Amino acid sequence: MAWSMYDSLIEGIPDGVLVKDYCLGVNWSYVEAESGCGVSYTCPGGAKGAETRDFRGLPLREMAKLAKSWSFGEASLGIAAMNAWYGQRKLLEPLGVEYEERQELPDGTTHKMDAFELLRPRIEAQGGANVVVIGHFPHVDRIAEYANLTVLERNCRTELDTPDPACEYVIPQADFVFQTGVTLENKTAPRLLQLGKKAYVTLVGPSVVMSPVLFDHGADMLAGSIVGDMERLKHAVKSGGMMRFGSALLMARLCA
Repeated sequence: MAWSMYDSLIEGIPDGVLVKDYCLGVNWSYVEAESGCGVSYTCPGGAKGAETRDFRGLPLREMAKLAKSWSFGEASLGIAAMNAWYGQRKLLEPLGVEYEERQELPDGTTHKMDAFELLRPRIEAQGGANVVVIGHFPHVDRIAEYANLTVLERNCRTELDTPDPACEYVIPQADFVFQTGVTLENKTAPRLLQLGKKAYVTLVGPSVVMSPVLFDHGADMLAGSIVGDMERLKHAVKSGGMMRFGSALLMARLCA
């Protein structure tokens, strides 16, 4: 059952769509296919990679199977391959997706589609809500101003962070959960979604696969992105983090 979400996503990619190019970058990765371009965070760790094929010219569905690899680098490419299919406007717009371009400001990159701010009125209205954030996102500390906040992080960096094995204890008590899309790459997503079945769960970040399949497994909102400027995105990935994505990514939101 744990693989059913991945298998459904893989099976949803049709035969005949081929890979054109890809890059496993230092911080981010992309896959360019005949259907479009997909991006993912380059997840470190996991098993040693064993894949030696050149995927250029091979079916995108075959590359998407890498999402099930225990090499997290390979899995990052697998998720980017899924995003190269599911991140198409023609698939998302009939589902009611909302998206907009990032706004670049002098103090960093921000945008109106910030999932945390979108849900803030609902969280505040509940009063004393328990909020669990999986992954230390920028400015996550703001949530502590209006809710009981727990940040689960594999590598604890601040006093806000709690080691991620605490998920078994805190997520079942949560009212709202914000879950990084990287959990799709490290394979913790199925269990985390199961733990959060009583909460309103939002998957956040460019690694989120924008597919209703995730709603069938416990997600309530997908706050991901689609590629708006392929050439800028590819250059940003290859720069190793020296160049911001900026307008290369359009922030996207899809609700169950």
